[in-house]
Amino acid sequence: MANEIVINAAREETRVAVLENRVLTELYIDRRKDQGIVGNVYKGRVVKVLPGMQAAFVDIGQERAAFLYVDDITAQTDDYARFLEEEEEKTEEAPQPPEGADVAETAEAAEAEPMTPSDAVGGGDEETPAVEETAERESPETETRPPRRPKPRRGSKSIEDLLQEGQEIMVQVTKEPMGTKGPRVTMYISLPGRYLVFMPNVNHVGVSRRIGRDDERGRLKDLIYRLRKPGSGYIVRTVSEGMTEDEVRADMAFLDLVWKNTLKKKETLSAPAMLHNDLDLIFRTIRDLFTHKVDRLIVDAKAEYERIREFVNTFMPDLSSRVELYDREEPLFENLEIELEISKALGRKVWLKSGGYIVIDHTEALTVIDVNTGRFVGKRHLEDTILKTNLEAVKEIAYQLRLRNIGGLIVIDFIDMERERNREKVYNVLQEALSKDRAKSRILRISELGLVEMSRERTREDLLRILCEPCSYCEGRSYTKSAMTVCYELFREIRKIGSSPRNKKIVMGVHPDVANLLYDEERQSIEELEREFHKKVIIKADSNLHIEQYDIVTL
Repeated sequence: MANEIVINAAREETRVAVLENRVLTELYIDRRKDQGIVGNVYKGRVVKVLPGMQAAFVDIGQERAAFLYVDDITAQTDDYARFLEEEEEKTEEAPQPPEGADVAETAEAAEAEPMTPSDAVGGGDEETPAVEETAERESPETETRPPRRPKPRRGSKSIEDLLQEGQEIMVQVTKEPMGTKGPRVTMYISLPGRYLVFMPNVNHVGVSRRIGRDDERGRLKDLIYRLRKPGSGYIVRTVSEGMTEDEVRADMAFLDLVWKNTLKKKETLSAPAMLHNDLDLIFRTIRDLFTHKVDRLIVDAKAEYERIREFVNTFMPDLSSRVELYDREEPLFENLEIELEISKALGRKVWLKSGGYIVIDHTEALTVIDVNTGRFVGKRHLEDTILKTNLEAVKEIAYQLRLRNIGGLIVIDFIDMERERNREKVYNVLQEALSKDRAKSRILRISELGLVEMSRERTREDLLRILCEPCSYCEGRSYTKSAMTVCYELFREIRKIGSSPRNKKIVMGVHPDVANLLYDEERQSIEELEREFHKKVIIKADSNLHIEQYDIVTL
């Protein structure tokens, strides 16, 4: 598989596209006016403790207060570290989620816990070692997230015993603010390097499951245990396979220096204050995605090219020949047809090659995807036509979820299939397609109504929210009242005020579309109202008015 990373770097915005066989599969956007904060470490002040939710709001200097859950407080670090050890021992016998599990619970788990693509969809290990999960999730937006927290246990302290309003604490952002929600934070800090993720407060060492050879895993683990400081923890990342002792020492020294600088700022700054700023999008991309599996990295800005070359020559010199500067006149994203794919990714309807199509609708609570046969009529049997459309839709849905970064609850309305074996085939193909996704998904089997309920890990805003905003004209409803409806509202208003004997004229200012309807199709209705109430009705078209708005003045 030919993999490429394409970087479009401008003064106001940086965009990173990940291509697989020249097909856009992931897109990351970082705008200078609205830079991401995941991975940043802050000294914050607790502004409100909520015992009923076992959570607290923390002021970290952002527009909205951050949300801190009780299990993300390091007061339980010792128990947490011990829990990690226990989990690693019982991984092989971990129970799988029940097939009929409540989809709301799976959605909550999907949002709350880091997940990995190697966990089979719908049948993954729930009790996989937390540190290894973090090591496997390697994207420039989410790598800095800490390991999955343990589930609450009996006897654990309540939030009011651990925090008080006004208390100053050090936290790390694990989720960007989304919609009306503030950022999600943890008091459990993790600092990612090129080869390692440093966990200063957890006494544990984990190795990425993507390093498959047992002898290499053992070598790396022994190396970390021998070189680390007592009490500190590390996750060995996938790119560490084959790394030397000198490379381990250098990465450890770098991460230790970052941590010391963070602690020094904590002592000198008052809350709210930023203590550590994670790398920008370009360097996060180099650190997390630029591996030997990438054939080339292309960037269209000379200054950024020089920065990248310097970084790569320092930390991964064997990959320096794969860094290229794009200096043609035609914009890079247009040359590779990435701009076209981005435009398509904002559309509601996506056509399939067969002539069928899928429709993607976003709501406040979930995303709904509808599958339709469209122009595809098949050749012989209806069931075969439906099966072929559903199978084609499965692959496109998995691609669109990844490209658009759609997270949270998702309901897919497949075309109804009569045969159980066909439903099972579509379900299995969906499992396989989603297993390639960097964000983990959990799905329930296809219901009798042809619906699939699933959840996909939400790590950052989806593409639609980043690039678009609700329509100011329809106020995000996706529809407006028809001109006919507004006309009939006006008739009711005329009847309300028409009985007054003091006024001789009714002047109505309306949208041009409504005015045209009143002058044409509804002219007879206006004349009847004039005769009934003995008043002259004057219609004035005003293009500045919303189609649902109107002004009525009596003279």
